[in-house]
Amino acid sequence: MYKFKTEPYEHQKDALKKCWNKESFAIFAEMGTGKTKIALDNACILYNKGKIDRLLVVAPKGTYMNWVEQEIPVHVPDYIEFKVLAWKQSTSAQYRQDLKDIKDPTNFDFKIMVMNVEAFSSKKGLDYAKLFLIGKSMMIIDESTTIKNPQAKRTKSILSLRNEAKYRRIMTGSPVTQSPMDLWSQMDFLDPEILGQSSYYAFRTRYAVVITANAAGGTHKYQKIVKFKNLAQLGQLVSPHSYRILKKDCLDLPDKVFTKRPVELTDEQHKAYSEMKSNAMTILHSGETLTAVNVLTQLIRLHQITCGHMKTDEGDTVQLKNNRLTELMQILGETTGKVIIWANYIHDIMSIQKAITEEFGPQSSCTYYGGTKQEDRQACIKKFQDPENPVRFFIGNTQTGGYGITLTEASTVIYYSNNYDLEKRIQSEDRAHRIGQKNKVLYIDLVAKGTVDEKIIQALRNKVNIAREINGEELANWI
Repeated sequence: MYKFKTEPYEHQKDALKKCWNKESFAIFAEMGTGKTKIALDNACILYNKGKIDRLLVVAPKGTYMNWVEQEIPVHVPDYIEFKVLAWKQSTSAQYRQDLKDIKDPTNFDFKIMVMNVEAFSSKKGLDYAKLFLIGKSMMIIDESTTIKNPQAKRTKSILSLRNEAKYRRIMTGSPVTQSPMDLWSQMDFLDPEILGQSSYYAFRTRYAVVITANAAGGTHKYQKIVKFKNLAQLGQLVSPHSYRILKKDCLDLPDKVFTKRPVELTDEQHKAYSEMKSNAMTILHSGETLTAVNVLTQLIRLHQITCGHMKTDEGDTVQLKNNRLTELMQILGETTGKVIIWANYIHDIMSIQKAITEEFGPQSSCTYYGGTKQEDRQACIKKFQDPENPVRFFIGNTQTGGYGITLTEASTVIYYSNNYDLEKRIQSEDRAHRIGQKNKVLYIDLVAKGTVDEKIIQALRNKVNIAREINGEELANWI
């Protein structure tokens, strides 16, 4: 009998009962319900029974190291001897040896390789994955909507590995982010027999109405999907091969669920951060300079750099190449329903709104910060709280929007950035978690490892634990 390292919730047990011995299966679990634990327990059960000896995990670039550093150590039982390695663009002799060791068939430890999905855009990544999968293997695609585009090189590469792994899993909170066509590649990776269509175009013909339209300028024609059909049948085909989990249905989940999403600094951010940290000054490529005249200013500047921008001494805001906004958009693509996004800087609020408008349309969001007119603030709340209104994203800062307003239509709250003010943190959490909220609420913190992001969160945790200990309350576990 399999002994769990971390006790599963009831919905996780149900999912495992349904999928553990299936060769192909989809875990459609809403963010915050613990789909990673389900997948790892499934792999460990199969390993214990001698059905697999290796696991290949493919995850988005922003989260794949989270598997290595947090999820695998937390959930793989101590009695299982395992070796885990993350894919890197490294040519060092030691790393080449590590790659060789982890695919060694004479080593009977449980071998776990974690690769970012972008690695499959290169022949090198695909070739290594094929070699690793030789043997009794399992392959997991985390956030499987990253392979929804059947024309993308990485999708084609991953689909080519389907027959290399006996056991295959896909995981995502929302398998359909743009249209039902998103399902094709995901289900084709699991098993082409599930959908029963020989190609993407046959699938599209079956479930979409397509017309020939003129491109802008009339230079050429293209195929345009105008509506969908036979969706009930599509659902019936997918259902036996998947398990759907929503937070509202997980009765034993806590009312508040907290998670972190790691964000990797770009080379440009690393350079600026390192120079600011060591010299309290960074010289921009344009020749402008920015200095920190005191500790507080330095912390603010460091925090701005982790968010992807900084102000020069002349007062200009300089955008830095960063992954933070990309990670946010990835999260939004994984979620359903309305979402609150808290950001500490107005520059970020504007950048977030611009990205959301481009992705989801001009009516999909509203902003709420110091510069928002009073009448616009009330209109923003009203639209957001109306379940029929297309405003899905509330973007604001905790200084202005963290107090006194009700935003219970949201069951997902994202902290694009935090500040040191514990009261603002607690108050902003309670905009969604208050009377009128019918669902569990998921709180997501974007965190750049090894930066002031972590120090801010640790400071908030220290404050909240001290406060609750004084008040005789249960110590907070929210970060």
